[in-house]
Amino acid sequence: MPNAIVVHEFGGPEVMKWEEVALPKPGPGEAHIAQTKVGLNFIDVYQRNGVYPLDLPATIGMEGVGIVDAIGDGVDEVKPGDRVGYVMGPAGSYAESRVYPASRLIKLPDDIDDATAAAMLLKGLTAAYLLTRTYQVKKGDTVLFHAAAGGVGLIACQWLDKIGANVIGTVSSEEKAELAKAHGCHNPVIYTKEDFADKVLELTSGEGVPVVYDGVGKDTFDGSLKALGDFGTLVSFGAASGAPPAVPVKLLAGKALYLTRPGLAPHTATPERTQDLADRLFQAVRDGVKIEINQIFALRDAAAAHSALENRQTTGSTIFNVD
Repeated sequence: MPNAIVVHEFGGPEVMKWEEVALPKPGPGEAHIAQTKVGLNFIDVYQRNGVYPLDLPATIGMEGVGIVDAIGDGVDEVKPGDRVGYVMGPAGSYAESRVYPASRLIKLPDDIDDATAAAMLLKGLTAAYLLTRTYQVKKGDTVLFHAAAGGVGLIACQWLDKIGANVIGTVSSEEKAELAKAHGCHNPVIYTKEDFADKVLELTSGEGVPVVYDGVGKDTFDGSLKALGDFGTLVSFGAASGAPPAVPVKLLAGKALYLTRPGLAPHTATPERTQDLADRLFQAVRDGVKIEINQIFALRDAAAAHSALENRQTTGSTIFNVD
């Protein structure tokens, strides 16, 4: 039987156990995937600690890559031998193999290897919808992107730079500032040393920015609103520091601000939406957006990876080897 990380109770990294699991044959519309790489994302932490509760016992994880080795009845999207990846959909990527809906699989092009795919699909598709759908960034825009040295941040900063935007990004240290700057962030702001909202207003001659991308949540939310200019858009797409506060509508009125809480799930709810974003992401990588894999763990050591992620000890993307 294959092994998987199994959670029997919600809690810290220690609740994740490496166990043998029974795996059914693929049913109608399903494919069996022998996994090679698995991506680490903050949503995995939410599943593990119960913020996004799953029926227990459960295997967590929303991103994986592997080879199709069996298909169920009625499957014509993929065939055995296809290299595929996936994001979102049913949880359960922390496993050596799994059964997954065939219609949600993304065929991987030959020029995207397994490690790169596992490191970029969820984060890269997130960057794709943020920059091209939620708010369509134009050449000349000045943009604030929080956690600029993180997985989504490093992809987004490079992408924004290629669009021709002026990128301001928050980071927690000098080292992360250098990393972000090397990946297209023109003005890294170390939020542990200075008020990022004041710095944004200084850099924009008091006007503020037209859009703030905020995946941090509680700790940055008020400052993000302050950093916006008139008619600006706050894109609150995550809550790594905790849920942002409730916002009275009148709080937005002074500068006629827009507030949105997008997510990857609706953007990948159909094969057509998923493929559109995937095509944009694959092209961005071909055009020079680099996917930084800065941490690699064995899947059985997922607890150590979660500890590093929650303690902000990671940069770029983290992947698990499945072997």
